[in-house]
Amino acid sequence: MGKRKTQRKNAAILDSDDDNCSVSSSSTMRSDRMSVAATEEVEFNKDSLLDEAVDALYEKRGSTREKALAVIIEAFNSNLQHQFVEKKFATLLHQCLNSIKKGSSKEISLASHTIGLLALTVGPGDSAREILEESIIPLSQAFKSGSESSKIASLLECLAIITFVGGTDPEETEKSMQIMWQLVHPKLGSNVVAVKPSAAVISAVVSAWSFLLTTMDGWRLSPKLWQESITYLSSLLDKDDRSVRIAAGEGLAVIFEMGSWEKFAAEAKGSTDGSVLEGNKSKEGFSYIQGLKGKILNQVRDLSVEAGGKGSAKKNLNSQRNLFKDVLEFLEDGYSPETSMKIGGDALQTSSWSQLIQLNFLRRFLSGGFTKHMQENEFLQDIFGFTPNKRNLMGGEHISNGEKRMYKSPNSVINKARTQQLNKQRMLSAGRNIGHYAVNGGDEDS
Repeated sequence: MGKRKTQRKNAAILDSDDDNCSVSSSSTMRSDRMSVAATEEVEFNKDSLLDEAVDALYEKRGSTREKALAVIIEAFNSNLQHQFVEKKFATLLHQCLNSIKKGSSKEISLASHTIGLLALTVGPGDSAREILEESIIPLSQAFKSGSESSKIASLLECLAIITFVGGTDPEETEKSMQIMWQLVHPKLGSNVVAVKPSAAVISAVVSAWSFLLTTMDGWRLSPKLWQESITYLSSLLDKDDRSVRIAAGEGLAVIFEMGSWEKFAAEAKGSTDGSVLEGNKSKEGFSYIQGLKGKILNQVRDLSVEAGGKGSAKKNLNSQRNLFKDVLEFLEDGYSPETSMKIGGDALQTSSWSQLIQLNFLRRFLSGGFTKHMQENEFLQDIFGFTPNKRNLMGGEHISNGEKRMYKSPNSVINKARTQQLNKQRMLSAGRNIGHYAVNGGDEDS
């Protein structure tokens, strides 16, 4: 497949006020020293707060654990917590898994997100494999414990991320993809009634499934699986919910890019050397596939020019049109979409559907922490071939605008936790002073 010759004009550009957007070259030695000192103070406070947050995960009150998880997530988004993870990796993982097993939907969502951040922080290796191995059963069980969309979406993101980082064997990735697929295609027993998944769950399943599909060799998967997945994704293009259509369009784009359609068609065409009955079956299968491809082309063409309906969100409509214009161009001419994104003044570029879908998924998952991770997370840099410019101030680390906002804003989770910590220290200090004055007073009276 080829690449598009020109980039779309509305290529994604991050807000220039985001983390580490620039460093002034006119900084004086004095301001450099102040920055280093501020960094050291922030690091000290942050480590102390993280330790307290992990300790709070042992508390019985669910709301306390939820607040602690929010503190941990904000800290992991603001910086890569390598030193903290070296000390508390096992503790944090197992406490998060406990939250998934027994917590509320909100706690399960927070704990799932924390485990995903932990996997991205440690990167590929033994620790990431341990996360995947230890988490796969609790996550699978949590999918069955309730159908709340936000919780299911968080669990799906977690499963996708930890498999993406820690799944070194294709069978492990296939297993995670099957767990996801069963949420929309459950294997039913004689006494089980299917529960229709919501649009939000369908969209989350297809997005997570497509994200993992980008890491697979399409020629490993069976024709039966391809037929099931392509047929299902095609049916989703007719759904009313635009997020479902967009997710399905991305999934189909990956399948076509991997060359899996050609394999699917070749397998279905089969051999004409067998019996007449087998030959007729192969012709029927091949005809079905050719008809399905024509149907998908028509669906994609229609969605690329769809007019806005009453009450429809214009933003989603434009996103849908742009996506399906790209898919149509890819299917008809073989050109993959090329995008460029600014990260701290450096360009991160994608030139394939797989890269674009990986980038979009990771951006959604990391949210406000995406820029920081792209600038410092070597695992993500390797995935996208991204090399940021290194910026150092007197050997110290530059404090980003995002980190400044996080520690200065009175409404930030970490600042609230820090205030509680300081108040606690003041109370303890006051108690010691009262005891000191009481003892001294007694000595003077005697």
